[in-house]
Amino acid sequence: MRPALAPPGPRQFGPVNWRGMWSLYRRQFLHYLRNTGHSIIGPAMTSLIFLAIFQLALGDRGDPLPGVSLAAFLAPGIVMFSLASGAFEGAGVSLFHDKIEGMIGDILSAPMTPLEVVGTLILAAAGNAMLTAMAILAIMAVFIEIPLHAPFAVAGFALAAALLFASIGVIAGICAEHWEHYSAAETFLVFPIALLSGAFFAVSRLPAEVQWLFKANPVFHALEGFRFGFIGQAQESLALAAGVLLSLVGAMGILAWWLYARGYKLKV
Repeated sequence: MRPALAPPGPRQFGPVNWRGMWSLYRRQFLHYLRNTGHSIIGPAMTSLIFLAIFQLALGDRGDPLPGVSLAAFLAPGIVMFSLASGAFEGAGVSLFHDKIEGMIGDILSAPMTPLEVVGTLILAAAGNAMLTAMAILAIMAVFIEIPLHAPFAVAGFALAAALLFASIGVIAGICAEHWEHYSAAETFLVFPIALLSGAFFAVSRLPAEVQWLFKANPVFHALEGFRFGFIGQAQESLALAAGVLLSLVGAMGILAWWLYARGYKLKV
């Protein structure tokens, strides 16, 4: 006679549901891979076009910083622009699409805490944006010479910027009720602050009375550290840039978690 089997009990996850986090991360990463035309090829082509246009338009105006060629100055700025927009879209579009298609219920009903869900979405979007940035840098290196002064500064500031804009993307995805709302956040928030960050010009060459406007931009601080990693020059204190950036990453991450934990506009 066979012994009676014990009925299945609830699965134990421990303090952190690592299995659930990995499953959600894998879902986001596979979606990224399935859309390489939009996530990698498109940004790479746009970056090369930006580089060519600015090289042709500004090529005879001298070096933007002492001893730094125009191409070496522009490349980090173009990559940072793609990194920021990619991290924002990777988190925001995915979450908003789940909302309007009714699939958000699958995530809400999963045995995961709000911190686990939001943290995974942010990490996935940031990681995917970092992969896109590396691909763009590799393609640019075929056409221009890109110096590398401090690799850890490049990686650290790139990661911080990706986490910041992924957090903002989660916030936009939660708050948006229609595609127009999400598009407005991208058009009037992300693109302006990414473009007006000193990505394509040296802020130190602007009139002193307007420089503070650009230095109040969080992307300026991310870009300063990121560009320093390549060219070895910065227009402000790297400690200040890192402090501002990390403070914003923490603030936006907490806000994204708080909105999700409240269930704010998660069902439309």
